[in-house]
Amino acid sequence: MVILRSNKVTTNLQQMNGIAQRLDRIKTELGPHTQLIVVSKYRSIPEISAAYEAGQRAFAENRVQPLMERYEALPNDIQWHLIGHLQTNKVKYIVPFVQLIHSVDSLKLLQEINKQAAKINKVQDVLLQVFVAQEETKFGLAPAEVKELLESPECKELSNVRICGLMAMGSNTPDKAQIQAEFQQVANLFTELKKSSMRDNAAFTELSIGMSGDYPIAVACGSTMVRVGSKVFEG
Repeated sequence: MVILRSNKVTTNLQQMNGIAQRLDRIKTELGPHTQLIVVSKYRSIPEISAAYEAGQRAFAENRVQPLMERYEALPNDIQWHLIGHLQTNKVKYIVPFVQLIHSVDSLKLLQEINKQAAKINKVQDVLLQVFVAQEETKFGLAPAEVKELLESPECKELSNVRICGLMAMGSNTPDKAQIQAEFQQVANLFTELKKSSMRDNAAFTELSIGMSGDYPIAVACGSTMVRVGSKVFEG
């Protein structure tokens, strides 16, 4: 029994050290201008805790229920991000504590976030999700719809949301040129908006593109946030 316990402790230490080493490597690759958001979906509390002990504070979930469970179970100085599709009836559960909602894909959702944030006297930071991938399964607004939303009177009257930038996912493809073109399209839209609709919004600074399989391409396109999970926990 003692031997088995010793082996388990050794394995846990190796796992923790591996997570810490991979975090350091990724952050070095990202440089000073891109924030690492660790995607903790499907990961155990000990795994997330290992990343936390290594100094990581920004984590992301793609579903509301696991996000709430992790929020309750883990230290309260973690900055939680919601990166998955968000239904309007789930907004009220996460607005009290979530740092940033990456996946706003409609005016209706934006209005509901504003409504729930107003109830607790909070200004909720959000990103608009842009659809550029060649996959029908992805959510998001077309670039023209992003511009239309930002120019709409309904959007401009929302005082309890702060639109901080754009988020997008590239296609699930080994074609790096295609991914680069998609990310560059979002980056160009981001730059255009900073000079037009968002020119007076000092908070419009975030470009959330790049995941485990494509974050180096995203960084080259100007990403300020990458959402990485498997590269942290599995290598």
